[in-house]
Amino acid sequence: MMQPVRLSTRLISGARILSRSLPIIRRSVCSSRPQHRCYSRSARLHDRAFAFPTGLRDPASRNAPTANQTVDITESSSIQEDVITSDLIETFDPAATWHPAFLRDMCGCTRCRDPSSTQKTFQTTDIPEEIKAREVEFGEDGSVNITWENDIPGFGSDHVTTFSETFLHQKLTRRSAAAARFEPPEPRLWSKRRITNELQSIAFEDYMNDEEALYRALFFLNLHGLLLLKGVPESEMAVEDITSRMGTLRDTFYGRTWDVKSVPEAKNVAYTHQYLGLHMDLLYMANPPGFQLLHCLKNTCEGGSSLFSDSFAAAVQLSPAHFQQLSESKVGYQYKNAGEHYYFEHPVIEAQIYNSAARLNQKVIKHINYSPPFQADHLHRAGSQAITFSPFLNALRKFAARVEDPGYLYEYKMQEGECVIFNNRRVLHGRRQFDATHGERWLKGAYVDTDVFMSRFRVLNEKYELKGVELLEDFVDRDLGISAPKPKTPKPINYGSPFKKKERKGPMKKAFVEPVA
Repeated sequence: MMQPVRLSTRLISGARILSRSLPIIRRSVCSSRPQHRCYSRSARLHDRAFAFPTGLRDPASRNAPTANQTVDITESSSIQEDVITSDLIETFDPAATWHPAFLRDMCGCTRCRDPSSTQKTFQTTDIPEEIKAREVEFGEDGSVNITWENDIPGFGSDHVTTFSETFLHQKLTRRSAAAARFEPPEPRLWSKRRITNELQSIAFEDYMNDEEALYRALFFLNLHGLLLLKGVPESEMAVEDITSRMGTLRDTFYGRTWDVKSVPEAKNVAYTHQYLGLHMDLLYMANPPGFQLLHCLKNTCEGGSSLFSDSFAAAVQLSPAHFQQLSESKVGYQYKNAGEHYYFEHPVIEAQIYNSAARLNQKVIKHINYSPPFQADHLHRAGSQAITFSPFLNALRKFAARVEDPGYLYEYKMQEGECVIFNNRRVLHGRRQFDATHGERWLKGAYVDTDVFMSRFRVLNEKYELKGVELLEDFVDRDLGISAPKPKTPKPINYGSPFKKKERKGPMKKAFVEPVA
């Protein structure tokens, strides 16, 4: 049981902190060895999203490091902090103190949160600067009851904020807070060989009628970004039914659902019989759809195999310099046809810095934006394009070569009654040319936004979290070469890359990666 909450006798000074220089941090930036960590079963699904190799963690490191190199990075900034003079509240963690307004803002009583909508009835800025805890009482069950001095006007002296022990642990510790939000497991990067062995297929009837089967589908969609449904009825409404199990469809100018078939005078290259290179859909929009569904109604033509490639797996193999180019240079995408004109610019790689004590300044992938068929003309910006365009083009060529490498290109000819679902912000898709004069190829498509997908995933995870842990451990066992029965003790988890480190021999000894068999 946690230690009682009590008022701190310490006060924070109201002095301003100016130009605080942070200490020099020294660490390796090039190790590609996976970091194995062991968590409890309930915590494993809440690890950070997929992260880049350590060579890409430091924004100040623009050049590819050599083996075992370390880099000194001086992180300094002019930070101004206004700290209010306040009584602090100490919790079960003696090293942590919490501003009273922080706890007051989380009050979940029926006066602070509407019981029907669960929404807050006040603004954070309504909390007075002078608020402090007047009295703290502790329950035998570990709960904490706080009455306030200088509370929000209108609440009165009888207002009590109550926190359960579980709530405090969830909200006041970093890992528990992440678990409460549900951070999905890291994507499992794949090569052609890996996805051939691991691609999951789920029966349509199970997907539609069994919540646990739906959870498995969403789990594998998050893990691989690619999933097959089998036994789908020959109905134009089937793809809409499949999508509705996740949530609301994404309606676009193509409609709620749309047909992919060869037509005369097509307004989109997808509606032809021609080869369609690897791409992502609707990048000419500010918020492209997160997931795409394609239901195969007819496929009796010669050719027409679908192509898929894991763009995350390609991105992690880029040098830091090439990665930097693709994350900083924006590319325009455009659709201008049939009375529509859409345009938006995205960097090829969208990444963010994730700050934590364990992984300081580690870059994590958010999205990949790559769609050559819909790429707009490059804009001439300030400065010499001869200087700025060449490095970008070199980086783009490296990326294209990796996603199109036969070792990473998964080819699959869809059969009638199958539906493929894939992450449109991660998995590139394309198609081989087919003979439209003999036979028919007809797919029915739909989109789902990432927020809709994640909402459904979070809700189901509350019920089937342990099932997710078991599914993840199956892949861990496979990676480690462990067969059933499973050991009862937790094992280190390698969520990451389908690549292994290898050393070149000779004077030009250099680390590189290759697909895992």
